[in-house]
Amino acid sequence: GCMLDGKLYPFGEIARTDSCLRCSCNQHSIDCCSLFHTPIGYDKENCKVIFNKKTCDYDVVQKSDPSKECPVYSRV
Repeated sequence: GCMLDGKLYPFGEIARTDSCLRCSCNQHSIDCCSLFHTPIGYDKENCKVIFNKKTCDYDVVQKSDPSKECPVYSRV
């Protein structure tokens, strides 16, 4: 298998790691890409970004009331 962040994963495709990556593991290497996109277009003055490990995505919420979401216009 392949070792990533101290955890052994089996050879083949890994749909989701503990660190929110999608990986391909073989005898020679492990190649990974992230499952999430970072928000860049949102109201930075009134909103903040919080990583949600359960959904492997960023939540953009109001600074004054984190229970309310903010609109996101673009992600990278």
